[in-house]
Amino acid sequence: MNIHKILKTYFGYEEFKKGQEKLIRGSLNGKDVLGVMPTGGGKSLCYQLPAILLEGITIVISPLISLMKDQVDSLNEMGISGTYINSTLNGEELSERMQGIRGGKYKIIYVAPERLNTYLFRDLIKDIKVSMVAIDEAHCISQWGHDFRPSYLEIPKFIKSIENRPVVSAYTATATKEVIVEIKELIGLKDPLESIIGFDRPNLFYKVAKVSDKFSYLIDYLKNNYQGESGIIYCATRKTVEALAKKLNQKGIPTVDYHGGMTAEIRQKNQDDFIFGKVNIIVATNAFGMGIDKPDVRFVIHYNMPKNMEAYYQEAGRAGRDGEPSDCILLYSPADIVKQKFLIQSSTFSPRRETMLYENLQYLVDYCNTNDCLRNSILKYFGEEIEEDNCNNCGNCLSESEMVDITIEAQKILSCIYRVQERYGTTMVIQVLRGSRSKRILELGLDKVSTYGIMKEYSESVLKEIVMTLVSMDYIYITADKYPVLKLTQNSSSVLKGEVKVYHKKDLLVTKSSGRKKVVSSDYIEANYDKSLFEELRELRYRLSQEKGLAPFMIFHDSSLKEMAVYFPQDRESFLNIKGVGLKKYESYGEQFIKIIKDYSTENRIDLAGFKRENLVEKPAREYDMDRYQLTYDCYLEGLSLKEIASRRDYTINTIIRHLERCEKNGQTVNWSRFIDDPSKEKKILAAIDEVGLEKLKPIKEMLPEEISYEDIRIVIAKNRLK
Repeated sequence: MNIHKILKTYFGYEEFKKGQEKLIRGSLNGKDVLGVMPTGGGKSLCYQLPAILLEGITIVISPLISLMKDQVDSLNEMGISGTYINSTLNGEELSERMQGIRGGKYKIIYVAPERLNTYLFRDLIKDIKVSMVAIDEAHCISQWGHDFRPSYLEIPKFIKSIENRPVVSAYTATATKEVIVEIKELIGLKDPLESIIGFDRPNLFYKVAKVSDKFSYLIDYLKNNYQGESGIIYCATRKTVEALAKKLNQKGIPTVDYHGGMTAEIRQKNQDDFIFGKVNIIVATNAFGMGIDKPDVRFVIHYNMPKNMEAYYQEAGRAGRDGEPSDCILLYSPADIVKQKFLIQSSTFSPRRETMLYENLQYLVDYCNTNDCLRNSILKYFGEEIEEDNCNNCGNCLSESEMVDITIEAQKILSCIYRVQERYGTTMVIQVLRGSRSKRILELGLDKVSTYGIMKEYSESVLKEIVMTLVSMDYIYITADKYPVLKLTQNSSSVLKGEVKVYHKKDLLVTKSSGRKKVVSSDYIEANYDKSLFEELRELRYRLSQEKGLAPFMIFHDSSLKEMAVYFPQDRESFLNIKGVGLKKYESYGEQFIKIIKDYSTENRIDLAGFKRENLVEKPAREYDMDRYQLTYDCYLEGLSLKEIASRRDYTINTIIRHLERCEKNGQTVNWSRFIDDPSKEKKILAAIDEVGLEKLKPIKEMLPEEISYEDIRIVIAKNRLK
């Protein structure tokens, strides 16, 4: 029977995939072979088919015992006699199988590398003819590969122990050129016939998503993509696996979990439920998936960044083995970098291997932050020649975002890290840049550094994104300590000196328009809403929700309340212009919310004439009424008092204070101290704020002497950049 007839008879295929026939003929002709083929490229067929024709038995060395039963069951279903030997067998089962092997019952034996040089197995092979040794996941023998397993070093000893050396074949889906060289040397392949197929998987769509709320992103994805189809979600730790699976089930999304800390029975049951389609989604650590044969996995989502590019390529490669379009999405966070660095530091590696692990991790970090083609980044890693700059099937190539210059922003962030003496992590640095008045910031005196508050108009998410970019560009280094710290690299000086420019995709730095006529950034809303008014609006919403038996968000979302607390709508027209407000909601709730806004404005002496919403239509927030603010600032530059400016501009003093706050946000300097006539007032106001907080102005006012006005309180808040 020729190989094409066997291909059809046993495997059901009419033709071979690329590279398969060459390797099969090599093994049948007595040559050692090395196959480097992408996941789904048909590696197993390359040793299973010749095993049928070779005279003796084929020993397949496989690293995951949990998959051996599935592989053997699959062989037996095709009519190929196979079995496995591993630690899951009891004494009676092992004895029965060894007897069957001696009697010529099987053509293929799967065995874990740990069993190769045991007395029982070595004694067994003395009595049988071994025609071929096939090594699956051969990259595991290399200490420079991503998944080194010391037990693989037993393989060369085992091969040498066989009296008549058999044909040896080695297969892997993930190996760089350096690892390929080491595979050949360590295994001792003799002049092997090589078939190295391209690593490209054209049916896979690659994307890196940088999101502040991974779970919300995941839920949105699952609701809008491949519903009813199979998917794998990879997490870095067992704890994350368990927590995520629980949350998905609570959301009504049937999910099983899988990690090495489970009992073998539960792990096998969960894997079977996924493989056999009883449940569509499995959340797992990287213990799951090596050699998995499920062809119809439509998406693989990495909830955490894996340890390197080889691991990512292999795990993402579980998707679309049937050649159908499938998604590979990596949810990226700087915390993942720290976690992976910590894992490297907490292990005992040689200096050379540790350096290699850091380099491999950095390549994946660069992949997560590159603006170039993601597919090409993967192919370059594995040493392939790049033919086209644009693959038209990855998140970057399909993005239409323009590149913007963020050099000034980068310089401010790097300067801040330097000014705080490289002693703090991302959160603290961002709080300093945004001018936070948190207790910790004040205790440490970080409100006194020159970079304090210089980026308060930027949202936390945007600053995190820029920090991530600077990390990927090797301008910032994140330590792998228990409490990670941001430090400057030698390269950072070139940015600080203005010798190089930093660019970034615009769409990752701004909030996309919802398609409404109005263009107002959510970052602007977040930075400018009146928190005291917002809380009063929330209290009203809660009361209404209790009366009607509704969830509060069904009345208005927080985002709508925050817009109200920025623009102070005072009539039907302006209220309907708030995001999330329709006619029915206005009719149901509008008058009650407007009353709260008007009462709050009266109590705090806020001039509502300064909050006309129509001025914002079709204008970016930064351009809103800049002439009005500039006129106020021009009066300030003349040295006029607040009362004099208010009189000239025909506004209340509170409105003038708001104008000057806006000018300061736009980068203009305001010396608030000149408006404080008595320094003791400031001390009393700050003491009151420490006592009751900044939720509302009224409690602060009630703690102070009568002569201290609301205007005095607002001036002190502005001077001290309190939030």
